[in-house]
Amino acid sequence: MRTQIFTFGQYLHRRFGAKVSKVPVSISGFTCPNIDGSVAKGGCTFCENDSFSPSLDRARELKGFYLNLQSTSNPHLEKQLQQLEWQFQALSSRLSDENNAQKFLVYFQSFTNTYAPLETLKALYEKALTFDNVVGLSIGTRSDSISDETFEYLADLSQKTEIWIEFGIQSIYDTTLERINRGHDSANVKEAIRKAKSYGLNVCGHLIFGLPGETKEMMLETAKEAYALGIDSVKYHPLYVVKRTALANEYARGEFEPIDEELYLEVLREAIVLKPSHVSVQRISAGIGDESLIAPQWCKDKNRQLRSINKALESVGLKY
Repeated sequence: MRTQIFTFGQYLHRRFGAKVSKVPVSISGFTCPNIDGSVAKGGCTFCENDSFSPSLDRARELKGFYLNLQSTSNPHLEKQLQQLEWQFQALSSRLSDENNAQKFLVYFQSFTNTYAPLETLKALYEKALTFDNVVGLSIGTRSDSISDETFEYLADLSQKTEIWIEFGIQSIYDTTLERINRGHDSANVKEAIRKAKSYGLNVCGHLIFGLPGETKEMMLETAKEAYALGIDSVKYHPLYVVKRTALANEYARGEFEPIDEELYLEVLREAIVLKPSHVSVQRISAGIGDESLIAPQWCKDKNRQLRSINKALESVGLKY
């Protein structure tokens, strides 16, 4: 008999006694210090910036407007609040109908969602918490893009509601982070996670397997160190190549070879076995099912990925 991996859905059901779904939202005006030139230019090599915000088509009037930690005003806050509301209403309704979701976490997903003045963040976060059946927030960000005052504010908020911060760890190797043009080193990530935990916040760490130049041992060492930092949840991603990225150019020149499915399954299985039992799993696969995917082709079909992953997990008595 196989043991069910502890998933984030299970955690939320235990916590709230109902089916809870994350509702992803994308807010115009948010960007990244690796895109706006503050720490680097061009974004991470695997990042096709527009792909992170497909839902922003209805806010073209905000095109060219971007916030950062030094912004002193936000003339478009009302538009952002409206955008937040229509996205939530549309997606939560669909999740209720299709997945029988009863409660929701509003997931600030695209770009870097603490990379703005605190007053803007407060307005958006607190608006999200007023929506029907919302039990908390999950905030995707970078370790170099969150201020101490935002940490303090979120710690206060977490006394009243469920708060998660999602950090892109990706790798603990500085040579890898430099190669993918990440814009910060591993020490920066470790410091941010430790600080978040010191404030009593829930942390989800994102790990990418198959980054350029990394061996199986390096990928597993990243997983071990992420667990040791005290993360509460984890997302595992295989690295795939999409059009209009620097990584696509590297692939075309023969400078990058994507991880093959067999190795990904092997690394993923071992990383899950190493994982502390209390750390929930939010994602074990990634890919894209349209013509923008260049390689590897096994990342095109998510359902096929999940079948392959569950087959690989059989050998260690686990299932997802």
